[in-house]
Amino acid sequence: QVQFVESGGGLVQAGGSLKLSCAASERTFSSYAMIWFRRAPGKERDFVAAITWSGGNTYYADSVKGRFTISIDAAKNTVYLQMNSLKPEDTAVYYCNSGPGITPGQVMFSWGQGTQVTVSS
Repeated sequence: QVQFVESGGGLVQAGGSLKLSCAASERTFSSYAMIWFRRAPGKERDFVAAITWSGGNTYYADSVKGRFTISIDAAKNTVYLQMNSLKPEDTAVYYCNSGPGITPGQVMFSWGQGTQVTVSS
């Protein structure tokens, strides 16, 4: 069972930046994407961004396009999420996982602890 360890969260002012990391214990299937999700207080877990293992294809939620950048270091089994121009509505616990689709129901592995991102106004 692949395990994920997310890190890099913290408290930042609106307009600031953070870079999250997600280390997978092993590489998942090449046909699976590596995906970032987030869960804001009182809300369901939502898709944020996804990337293929080759790094050749990336996908973003409309709410983060132009502000967040997903990248991958396949040699380290690690995916990153560079978050710029952060807004208070980006406040959430951020998780990564992997699967054939970008909805939370399509992930194939257990969830990690996540990393808390708090953006103050």
